[in-house]
Amino acid sequence: MSQLFLCGPLCHRPLLDVILGSGAALLPAVAADREGVAVDAPGAFALRRRRGQAVEGAVLEGASAEAHARLAFYARALGLAPQRLRVGTAAGSVAALAYALRPAPDDRDPWQPALWLAGHAELARETAAEVMAEYGRLAPARLQARLGSIMVRAASRLRARTASAPHSLRRPPAEVEVVARRQPYAHFFAVEEYDLSFRRFDGSMSAVVTRAAFVSTDAVTVLPYDPQRDRVLLVEQWRAGPFARGDGNPWQLEAIAGRIDAGETPEETARREAEEEAGLTLGPLRRVAEYYPSPGAKTEFLYSYVAQADLPDGTGGVFGVADEAEDIRTHIVSLDQALALVESGEIANAPLALSLLWLARERERFRAPS
Repeated sequence: MSQLFLCGPLCHRPLLDVILGSGAALLPAVAADREGVAVDAPGAFALRRRRGQAVEGAVLEGASAEAHARLAFYARALGLAPQRLRVGTAAGSVAALAYALRPAPDDRDPWQPALWLAGHAELARETAAEVMAEYGRLAPARLQARLGSIMVRAASRLRARTASAPHSLRRPPAEVEVVARRQPYAHFFAVEEYDLSFRRFDGSMSAVVTRAAFVSTDAVTVLPYDPQRDRVLLVEQWRAGPFARGDGNPWQLEAIAGRIDAGETPEETARREAEEEAGLTLGPLRRVAEYYPSPGAKTEFLYSYVAQADLPDGTGGVFGVADEAEDIRTHIVSLDQALALVESGEIANAPLALSLLWLARERERFRAPS
């Protein structure tokens, strides 16, 4: 069985512990005439031949068959390919197997460990946790097919852990004991089931109960507003939720919206989605609220904004990303007309209604001379 040469992100002990379990023994090693290459995926790494360069890493000492299997599972899920090479160790040169993306693009920058550690290490570890939870249950090819969604969910969990959790009225955080976790469905979205017990208000622990959640990702909504013309831009598109409910008209009026991709901030997402869905460049963003739209059943967390924008006549049109089958029509209406659509029920979309009601309260501040 070949030695395993770990390089790039796989040398990061917290990530490696998720993949293999803690306690793996590492022996420093170097692959000559190779260069590490930066890639977009946080847990991945590319290798290319480069005379005179060297990649520092480590050989996994005494790697068991289980360690080989777990590392191969993770590698296949991330699209990493095995590469055979020779590496130098304190004991001499040995043949080894490395996992990396191949071929490495010539136009990519060299991999910089410090930049990766600061910007991608936590996301890589959180992604690996979901991937390795399926070890022995799912084929790695299935995980690779939905790796983008896995990374976006991982980024959502990281934001949730680092966000403030004020509790001036509600109770402080308390114990939740998870007995079992299942994921009966996972694709673009996922469903998770938990057998758990939680701390009750009387101080006792509840009986073990089963609860399920529809796992979607953090997302952004942004309502463009032209304070000079007192207009807003609305988008209209077909939606699966109303259709599945049996709604007679599943075309919804909404604010511009989209999920926050891994590595993006909510503000960056708002500006990207405005370009994609309305061909619009936004001015300053103002925060409306950050919230769970349906916490009893969904993990989705929304960041809602109103953004200053120039909305002259003729701004509307049909937009959307073609390879995502988006078919989005925009409407430019007065703020008063939009509020009337909330009253009539034609606007039945909670983030849009919330943003419009907030804007009605803040309208004069937007319109006041700066």
